[in-house]
Amino acid sequence: MAEPGHSHHLSARGRGRTERRTPRLLRLLLWAGTAFQVTQGTGQELHACKESEYHYEYTACDSTGSRWRVAVPHTPGLCTSLPDPVKGTECSFSCNAGEFLDMKDQSCKPCAEGRYSLGTGIRFDEWDELPHGFASLSANMELDDSAAESTENCTSSKWVPRGDYIASNTDECTATLMYAVNLKQSGTVNFEYYYPDSSIIFEFFVQNDQCQPSADDSRWMKTTEKGWEFHSVKKGSSSCNVRPACTDKDYFYTHTACDANGETQLMYKWAMPKICSEDLEGAVKLPASGVKTRCPPCNPGFFKTSNSTCEPCPYGSYSNGSDCTRCPAGTEPAVGFEYKWWNTLPANMETTVLSGINFEYKGMTGWEVAGDHIYTAAGASDNDFMILTLVVPGFRPPQSLMADTENKEVARITFVFETICSVNCELYFMVGVNSRTNTPVETWKGSKGKQSYTYIIEENATTSFTWAFQRTVFHEASRKYTNDVAKIYSINVTNVMDGVASYCHPCALEASDVGSSCTSCPAGYYIDRDSGTCHSCPPNTILKAHQPYGVQACVPCGPGTKSNKIHSLCYNDCTFSRHTPARTFDYNFSALSNTVTLAGGPSFTSKGLKYFHHFTLSLCGNQGRKMSVCTDNVTDLRIPEGESGFSKSITAYVCQAVIIPTEVTGYKAGVSSQPVSLADRLIGVTTDMTLDGITSPAELFHPESLGIPDVIFFYRSNDVTQSCSSGRSTTIRVRCSPQKTVPGRLLLPGTCSDGTCDGCNFHFLWESAAACPLCSVADYHAIISSCVAGIQKTTYVWREPKLCSGGISLPEQRVTICKTIDFWLKVGISAGTCTAILLTVLTCYFWKKNQKLEYKYSKLVMNATLKDCDLPAADSCAIMEGEDVEDDLIFTSKKSLFGKIKSFTSKRTPDGFDSVPLKTSSGGPDMDP
Repeated sequence: MAEPGHSHHLSARGRGRTERRTPRLLRLLLWAGTAFQVTQGTGQELHACKESEYHYEYTACDSTGSRWRVAVPHTPGLCTSLPDPVKGTECSFSCNAGEFLDMKDQSCKPCAEGRYSLGTGIRFDEWDELPHGFASLSANMELDDSAAESTENCTSSKWVPRGDYIASNTDECTATLMYAVNLKQSGTVNFEYYYPDSSIIFEFFVQNDQCQPSADDSRWMKTTEKGWEFHSVKKGSSSCNVRPACTDKDYFYTHTACDANGETQLMYKWAMPKICSEDLEGAVKLPASGVKTRCPPCNPGFFKTSNSTCEPCPYGSYSNGSDCTRCPAGTEPAVGFEYKWWNTLPANMETTVLSGINFEYKGMTGWEVAGDHIYTAAGASDNDFMILTLVVPGFRPPQSLMADTENKEVARITFVFETICSVNCELYFMVGVNSRTNTPVETWKGSKGKQSYTYIIEENATTSFTWAFQRTVFHEASRKYTNDVAKIYSINVTNVMDGVASYCHPCALEASDVGSSCTSCPAGYYIDRDSGTCHSCPPNTILKAHQPYGVQACVPCGPGTKSNKIHSLCYNDCTFSRHTPARTFDYNFSALSNTVTLAGGPSFTSKGLKYFHHFTLSLCGNQGRKMSVCTDNVTDLRIPEGESGFSKSITAYVCQAVIIPTEVTGYKAGVSSQPVSLADRLIGVTTDMTLDGITSPAELFHPESLGIPDVIFFYRSNDVTQSCSSGRSTTIRVRCSPQKTVPGRLLLPGTCSDGTCDGCNFHFLWESAAACPLCSVADYHAIISSCVAGIQKTTYVWREPKLCSGGISLPEQRVTICKTIDFWLKVGISAGTCTAILLTVLTCYFWKKNQKLEYKYSKLVMNATLKDCDLPAADSCAIMEGEDVEDDLIFTSKKSLFGKIKSFTSKRTPDGFDSVPLKTSSGGPDMDP
């Protein structure tokens, strides 16, 4: 609702993100300096003011449209006796073009030769510096995780005068050019602009003194296709708009503080500024206040006083919100803050509203208490940020946590929330350390059901937690989305310094003269609930530092890992063993223990700016100490030389940062921003593709071809995000590649160039010769040479292809004395000759001996025949007359040598007797006896 006589603001800007506070301290200093000058001047005698020492101004118009002309000294307190005020011209009075108003006589006079006047207007065409009345603001409005856009410092991103024109910034930030003027009548704003790039968001709008923009669809500028173009917007209004009828979106509810009777009351309030009317037809009235009800109990750790206020319980006691109770013997209070009842805002919390247009804080309440929750109230506009801040002075972590240098957790904050939205609302959660600028941690867009979120605090310092809710990024003159709200049901912060306790947990007891008192167990020791004594965790287990009660608090380490001395983490010492039925494969990855870096492919923002995702990896760390470091150096690059700045860095097994090259930033070094931890703890090392719910798909990389399975390192990060409810995970496949010399080659998945396909699970492949198994006796064989000059050599060589690295070395060549083949041939011939001679001699000997035996046997047979003939026998047995006995005996000597041998062997009958051939008297054939 623009109207004459009200101040208006002209704004031209792009889109970006950050928050900007009004410089109230500067205003206070300016006011103090002015007051000091006036006070100091009152003690001196002042002279009468000369015309050169003062000028005329008009007062603001009153309700009748009148005003006064008054004299104002150039320097307050310098002179006195100023001219008296006189009645001024009407508020609608103005001079024509080519004339100017002479304030002395309040009349229009023509401009001098060579000069011009726009009449009621003003023209700016010289831009050597920013003219009076203009302001240039920078902002960074986008708080999401998009590349190179979430943490960039936008302090120096402003509109810059260039002589004949003024130019906007060229980075990813939002720069707003504003001009404020008091309008006396309606008019127009005309300007020339050059806007060739549609990827840059450029808008121009006019708003009144209530930050309400004019209802004009031309706020989004059109790109210029033919150089500079002209743009004109009507400014102001000749009449006032009618107030709209009030609706249920124009008020909100809250609860009063508990009274002396312990009662509270539901009350309704109009959202400020109130721009609606209750008198119009159909307008709603402000609902009557509700009946008084009993106040909810105090928050845990507090007790209710006699006047129904809540006070904290003293240290050593606890409460559930009613009465304080001393902790039993053997226990100690678990200090922290637990807010779940919202009758009044806690003392360490505050709320306000941040304008979504000029990013100035307004004196309004952004969040209202509502008994069992706190919710966002109605702002001046739907694009305002509703701010809620919780400040914690410091933390008091257990002694066991302080002894663990690798465990960064000192405390944690958990809150339960819900968002109900009809459009694309956003809830931001930010964390600030030691009064530094808040850093966005997580963002939720749109409606989200009731859920819990936990953030790990890693630094013991004064910490602020901020929730910011914006209903929409678009500004509207009226409130449309008041019913879109964010609700927080509970907030729980652990280990808070000077906190309160809602319960007591067991502690280790230390004996003394006055009894027993609580003490801390050494690192790696758990507390026995029954006896209160400390016991060391078993080997290769880690202790749950926040719940160190009972042996069940000691969690076994994963495969391929072991625990450190204080049982705070599991680590791998760069060694691994794989067992098969045939043999055991041993690995040593010490050559891969140093940190390595890897850059993904180039990516581009919506404006065409190039950036890279840069990874830093340390495979097995150093006895569990994470060695990869990623840094945010944006602040360091922007601060003047010689001054110190604050840069954020993280340490992990694997981390990622966004690198913006020098040709984009214009700095001597590239910009590193948005460091993110991808691996805070090692889960295990195995050849299996799945471990603890983490899977390393083999199809993401080219298959291995040597038959040696990849050794996979599994990691998890501590960062739990909206999209990664279990935190981020990382797998590193270590593959044997004999041709890749140390350190080898790192690869990202071919289908996911940024290392991840879902934003939560990251995968890498590391090929190296150092990833091969250690060499053993099974990896080589022996080659025996021939005997040369009485010498034989045995040489050991690796089996091909060689699929091992390191381990044992090849044995040295072995030399032995041997005999040549000529020697053994001579020995064989000689032995054969001797054997043949021996066989010949033996054959002759037995032949001779056999001849004698045959003769004697023949005579024996003949003698036996003669004896048989002395008895009565047939005539055929007698010797015929004239026969010679000797002549009738046939000797076997007439046969050949081999025939005789054959005859000798065949003369014995099966019954054991010999057969001798005899010649009958008739000359017939031989007969057997």
